Amino acid sequence: MAEKIRFSVVIPCFNEAGYVADALLSLQKQDFDGGFEVIVVDNNCTDDTAQIARDLGARVVTEPMPGVCNARQRGTLEARGEIVVSADADTVYGRDWLSRIDAQFRTGDDVVAVVGPCEYADGPRWGRVYGRTLFGAVNGVYKLTGRAMYASATNIAFRRDAWTGYDTNLTQGGDELDQLRRLRKQGRVLYAHANPTFTSGRRFTRGLAYNVFVSLPVHYLLTYGVNRIAGRRVLGSAPAFRHEHGSFQAALPAQPAAPAALRPAAPAAAMAPVVAATPVLAGRETR
Repeated sequence: MAEKIRFSVVIPCFNEAGYVADALLSLQKQDFDGGFEVIVVDNNCTDDTAQIARDLGARVVTEPMPGVCNARQRGTLEARGEIVVSADADTVYGRDWLSRIDAQFRTGDDVVAVVGPCEYADGPRWGRVYGRTLFGAVNGVYKLTGRAMYASATNIAFRRDAWTGYDTNLTQGGDELDQLRRLRKQGRVLYAHANPTFTSGRRFTRGLAYNVFVSLPVHYLLTYGVNRIAGRRVLGSAPAFRHEHGSFQAALPAQPAAPAALRPAAPAAAMAPVVAATPVLAGRETR
């Protein structure tokens, strides 16, 4: 009998060849002892993202409509797990990440989602301070009110049967703010501050002023608000940051080695050449 799939980890990708290997390798090392699958959504990639993902044992599906909400929608529709986990390609995951999420879900049948923060693993120091400050505030509100006001799209897990879909009219913010709003209507949403993901700070490379006066107010808040009120995509997606590349596996806390196989496991013959190629993949250019 096939092993029951507990988690489907969905990773949307647009030209993520420089990062996706690190993300998948960190998922291979999870200590979760149940079944899980990893779905990589090829959202019009023109680089080697899809092939790298296949070589590392992920299931690759295609979404031709551009946009992160379209990609997450496709991945979730393809998911076979009881719980879908929203993840990202430029992010790595601690060995006990899925185990901690699983434990939170088992605290009550009314729990429909478990969400958490991210930590910026590289980039400018102010960006890392920004992340700690933002999620520190989110945690403070959660402790006072029990309400998860925000979470990183790299760290949102929800029961498949509680999911009502992504609003594909939305761009950035739609897979975080809007999805949280929808999930709170379905049941209890837990915020797990002690279970962060470790994500790239490449979005901060344009500087503090750009992020404070353009990225956050215009590309995130204004775009999200206008598109949601209009019920259609009036404002488009923010520019993609794909010129940076590199490995940041060292950002993960020191942990014992784990079996290098996704569950359900890929055939050994298929995995063997991938392990040998890992040092090359970790430093691959995105262009």
